Amino acid sequence: MKKIFLFAAFSTIICFAEAQQLKTPAASPLQTVKQEFGLSSVELSYSRPAIKGRTIFGDLVPYGKVWRTGANAATTITFGDDVTFGGKKVPAGKYGLLTIPNAHEWTVILTKQLNVTSPAAYKEDQDVVRIKISPTDIPFPLESFLITFDHVLASSMNLVIGWDRTAVIIPITTDVNAKVNAQINNLEGKEDFPYFAAASFYLENGKDLNKALGWFNKATEKDPKAFWIWYQKAQCLVKLGKKKEAVAAANTSRDLAAAAKSDDYIALNKKLLASLN
Repeated sequence: MKKIFLFAAFSTIICFAEAQQLKTPAASPLQTVKQEFGLSSVELSYSRPAIKGRTIFGDLVPYGKVWRTGANAATTITFGDDVTFGGKKVPAGKYGLLTIPNAHEWTVILTKQLNVTSPAAYKEDQDVVRIKISPTDIPFPLESFLITFDHVLASSMNLVIGWDRTAVIIPITTDVNAKVNAQINNLEGKEDFPYFAAASFYLENGKDLNKALGWFNKATEKDPKAFWIWYQKAQCLVKLGKKKEAVAAANTSRDLAAAAKSDDYIALNKKLLASLN
């Protein structure tokens, strides 16, 4: 009897140890998305349930009720800088991302609560912003729930929430110009002034192109073999209507790129030169 007891106890220990070591795939795997945006980044954490043959909106995800906007843990979003979210200002920080889906209108909520996983846990007085968005029909089903960033530009992008045949798109903006201009003003006149970076920012954002050209000139003086600087300088000259000088700069960039065996810039300059003929 003692041997039987010891064998049973030993078997239980082995089974428990095996169970402790068992790892299986998550039904709704966690995804973390970090997107550089403006002068910082936005980070998103959420779980991704799948359709698995079910009816999603209006059934699995009920209309008119607070949804964690994912599965398992609460969905969170972290802004490294102040932003405007769906037209409303939001300070930098970490927030819970909640939604209230309906057939023709969704409510999207940023909340101070970071652990809302059921409607009962939600407290409206903790809202930071609450916006109304019309959902968009998409022509194909998304099997796995998706939150992502799209149309990412220097100071604007979209947060896209999609599942099944429904997508909700929320615009996000940030004030890049004021921050970069403040940096440029602080650095201007100093020996290590970043001429190329400042000139490129002015060029890409439609600012004072004559000032940008002056900085490009300084940048090529400091690094005369930098074919990428000569290319951007040529682009600036094109926008200023200085065709002859633009052709000369593009030719210089092409020749330097050829010496450096940079096929990409050779092709870019050939295309630019062809447009100026």
